Amino acid sequence: MNENPNLLERDDVREIVRQKYGEAALRVLENQGAASCCGTEAVFCGEPRTEAADGCCGNGDPITSNLYNDTEAALIPEAALLASLGCGNPTALAQLNPGETVLDLGSGGGIDVLLSATRVGPTGFAYGLDMTDEMLALAEKNRAEARAENVKFLKGHIEAIPLPDNSVDVIISNCVINLSADKDQVLREAFRVLKPGGRFAVSDVVVEGDLPAAVRRDMELYVGCVAGALSVDDYLTKLGAVGFTDAGVEPTRRYHFSDLGASWSTEGIASLNEAERAALDGKIMGAFIRATKPD
Repeated sequence: MNENPNLLERDDVREIVRQKYGEAALRVLENQGAASCCGTEAVFCGEPRTEAADGCCGNGDPITSNLYNDTEAALIPEAALLASLGCGNPTALAQLNPGETVLDLGSGGGIDVLLSATRVGPTGFAYGLDMTDEMLALAEKNRAEARAENVKFLKGHIEAIPLPDNSVDVIISNCVINLSADKDQVLREAFRVLKPGGRFAVSDVVVEGDLPAAVRRDMELYVGCVAGALSVDDYLTKLGAVGFTDAGVEPTRRYHFSDLGASWSTEGIASLNEAERAALDGKIMGAFIRATKPD
């Protein structure tokens, strides 16, 4: 297992994640610019941009930039797009059908929930689950602006989903499961609430092989969606252990560690020499993870 117990067993992991993503939501709510998944010291970037800021903002962010096309952006409020901290576009890759019920784990400002709601139509429904009050406030603001009636945002943890068994057709998520300190419990809960034949269809950061221990221990890189990432093999093993079938991991964007280094000036990265950084190029990636709950 690639999760590092020295970091993931810390009681403050969840609170640190909550604090940083809450600050990201407040930045958007207060019209101070877009949020960015850059770690604890550089988690946001706004205007005016500087050369340093471009490394972790907008099109310069190697993880969060250019995930939604113009057609998708036109369907949602601008604030939902500004608050997006994902690593993929699960609504574009998941098969969402009219009339289905969708749940987004870690829904943030609501971008993927609102896009899902348009895909499933008025006979379907889209839930968003988030633990951060500020993100929930932003999401509700975006829901009202979009006039989305088939949407509901829930407060809670992805390790304890506040929905009944067998109640959801599709679970999506966008770069959130890697932030959990108990990924096995997240997958158990996802399996529980899915209907028989339901689909698990999430975007997440994953790793081919493993990361150096110094990177795994780096809290800034954890909040920045890197240090908590599972390996491809671990993700597939965990999905199978819960009971999912037909699991697969499809890379959608590979990152060069040198790109990440421009965004995160952290202790974990600084501890690596040039050869160690080069060895990680292309090993960290955004991916689409699919699996099915058996009938």
